[in-house]
Amino acid sequence: MGIMGAAHDSTVIDRASERRAILGGSDITRKAATMDAATSPLLTDLYQLNMIQAYLGHGETKTAVFEFFVRRLPPRRGFLVAAGLEPALDFLENLRFSADELEWLERCGRFGADLIDYLAKFRFSGDVHAMPEGTVFFANEPILRVTAPLPEAQLVETRLTSLLHFQSLIAAKAARMVLAAPGKVLVDFGLRRAHGADAGLMAARASYIAGFAGTATVLAEKVFGIPTYGTMAHSFIQAFDSETEAFEVFARARPDNLVLLIDTYDTEAAARKVVALAPRLKAAGIRVRGVRLDSGDLVALSKSVRRILDQGGLSDVTIFASGGIDEDALAALAREQAPIDGFGIGTSLATSSDVPALDCAYKLQEYAGLARRKHSAGKSTWPGRKQVWRRYGPDGRMAGDILSLEDDAQPGEPLLQPVMRGGRRIGPRPTLEEIRAHARRELARLPEPLRRLEPAASYPVQVADALVCLSAEVDRRLARQEAQA
Repeated sequence: MGIMGAAHDSTVIDRASERRAILGGSDITRKAATMDAATSPLLTDLYQLNMIQAYLGHGETKTAVFEFFVRRLPPRRGFLVAAGLEPALDFLENLRFSADELEWLERCGRFGADLIDYLAKFRFSGDVHAMPEGTVFFANEPILRVTAPLPEAQLVETRLTSLLHFQSLIAAKAARMVLAAPGKVLVDFGLRRAHGADAGLMAARASYIAGFAGTATVLAEKVFGIPTYGTMAHSFIQAFDSETEAFEVFARARPDNLVLLIDTYDTEAAARKVVALAPRLKAAGIRVRGVRLDSGDLVALSKSVRRILDQGGLSDVTIFASGGIDEDALAALAREQAPIDGFGIGTSLATSSDVPALDCAYKLQEYAGLARRKHSAGKSTWPGRKQVWRRYGPDGRMAGDILSLEDDAQPGEPLLQPVMRGGRRIGPRPTLEEIRAHARRELARLPEPLRRLEPAASYPVQVADALVCLSAEVDRRLARQEAQA
C-alpha cells in the first residue's frame, strides 16, 4: 500500500511538473496566484466538474447555448437592472487553472486524467451576447448568452451566475433608492454588513452604476475609481472628555470635506457646539461642510438642526443622515420635507434586505444545433437563442418588450449585443462612468408608475409566436424520443 501511494505521488509530481512547464512560471508564482479565492476556478460547484468529466468521456463537446435570466420578478420589484457584465467578461478572459490547483484536483482522486489534462489547457473560446450593464430588464429576458463547446459553457456557470445575480440584485435595489430620493446624495455604507468582502466590493460597484454618488469602501476607489466618502464614528467622540474637543481635533486632523457626527449625546446641543466652533475653525482655514445624524427621529432632528445651523450663520452646512435607511424611509422623509441633503445606506442596500435573492437561472437552450427546453413544473424554459426587442412610446418612455428567437426580427431596439467572440472582448471596454450614464438614461425612460415604485406597477413583455411554436416543436420531439426509448 505504501509503495502504491509513493508511485501515485511520483506520477502526480511528474504530471504537475509537465503542466507547470505548459503554464509557465515557478511554483511560488503559481501558488501565490491561487491565494485569492475570488478568482480561483475552483470557486465552483462540484457538479460542474462531475458533468465535464462525463461530457469528455462521452464525446459531448459540440456547441452549446446557455442563457442567464430571472424567472420571475420578486415582490416589490417592478423592474431589475443588469449589472456584473464587465467582471463576468474579465472572469471569462482570465480563467486559468494553476499548477497548484491542478495538482490538488489530481491528488483528491475524484477525476480522471482526461479531465485534468483538459483543465490544464483550458481557455474560454466562446462567444457572448449580453445586455449592456445598466440596462433595465424584466422576467424571462436573458441578459447574457454564452455560445461555446458544452464543457466550456458548463464550467463557467457558477461564477457567471454569482457575478450577474448579486450585482443585478444590488443595482435594482439601489435604483429604487435613487428613484425614491431624487436630487439627494446617496452613499454606500454597506461593507461591514455585506455577506463577505467580495460582496461588499461588488455592492459598491453595483450601487454606483445605479446612481449612488459613492461608497465608504476604500478598495472600491482603488479598484474601480468610485468616489469614497467617510466621516467619523461615535467611538471617536466618546474617546474625548469634551464633544467640542473631539470635533476640533478631528477637524484639524482631517480639514478637507469636514463632516461632524452630532448625535452621540444630545443632537441639538451638538449642533450648537458646531455653530460655536465654526468661527474658530474658519480662522484656521477650515470649513465645516456638513453634519451627520445617525439615529433618532430624522424628520424632527433634521428640522431642528437645520434651524440651529441657519440661525448660527451656517446655512451652507449640509445635513447627512444614516442608520437603517431604505427606499421606504427615503420616500417618507421626502414626503415630510426633511431638510436632509444626503444619506449613507448600509444593510438594506448591501444585503438587499427585503429581497435577498432573485429566482435566476443559467440554462441550456440549444445543443448540437437542436433547441433544448427544461420542462420542470414552475421552472420550464423557453428554448433556442433569444433576443429581446424594446419599443418606446412618443414620450421616449419604455412601452413594451417582445421576447423571441434571435432570427425572428421584431419591432423595436434589440437589447442583447455581441460582447465577446472567440473568448476575447469585442471593442473597447466601457468605463464605469459610461455604464453609469447608460443606467441613468434607462431609469429616466421607465414608465412613470415604475419610476414612482408603485407596488402594482407592471410592464408588458410579449412572447412572440415563433418562440411559442418552437417550444411546442421541442415538446413533440422529446415526446417522440421518450416513446422510442
